[in-house]
Amino acid sequence: MIKRTSLATVIRNNLSPNQKKFIAEVIGTFIVVVLATGSVVTDSKLNGALGIPFIAFAPSVGVAIGVYMFGKVSMAHFNPAVTLGFLVTKHITKRLAVLYITAEVMGALLGSIFVKYMIGNEAFLGANSPNYAYPLPLVFGVEILASALLMAVILVVVQKKGLRGFGGIAIGGIVGLDILFLAFISGASMNPARSLAPALLSGELANLWLYWTATFIGTVIIAFLFRKKFY
Repeated sequence: MIKRTSLATVIRNNLSPNQKKFIAEVIGTFIVVVLATGSVVTDSKLNGALGIPFIAFAPSVGVAIGVYMFGKVSMAHFNPAVTLGFLVTKHITKRLAVLYITAEVMGALLGSIFVKYMIGNEAFLGANSPNYAYPLPLVFGVEILASALLMAVILVVVQKKGLRGFGGIAIGGIVGLDILFLAFISGASMNPARSLAPALLSGELANLWLYWTATFIGTVIIAFLFRKKFY
């Protein structure tokens, strides 16, 4: 009798823990970026008919899905700024942080390629854009705040061992709330990879400096505040 083995079983049994983490972060980041940027593109194609609630809801669902799918494999970072935060709290090593960030950028780029060819290229592929009608220090501070709130919720979930199964909802929820209430000022990226991919593919690079500085500052501040709670 021939024993049949599924592809998932083969992968599970033949990959190292780090390889599993890498694949989980690529797929999870892909999901998050497709929903986060794809919602912006879709709303633009419909001339804003869906609005900010839809743009906030879609990535919150993507993050929640990713957490429940891959939380036990990779801790479900999907975000270089979160990865840096986990490095500060000593949940991961420097070598593993490099692996995570590489996977997250790769997943984000694949996500933006998918959006470009399957959804559309409107709104610069969903690239983040701050509102410079507000003073620059406020814009910068709001992006730090959004990223800090995300990291705080993530670390509370980790500290409380997943909040009895509600961890994905909590993390996805803060992503949605940040976008709903703060995106009109800073763009509320909270995620350098999510910002990088559509900006690179669309050529809209002017705002990347914000999302590759403020996001890391926000997560690192919270990580240092929480570090003593873990060690």
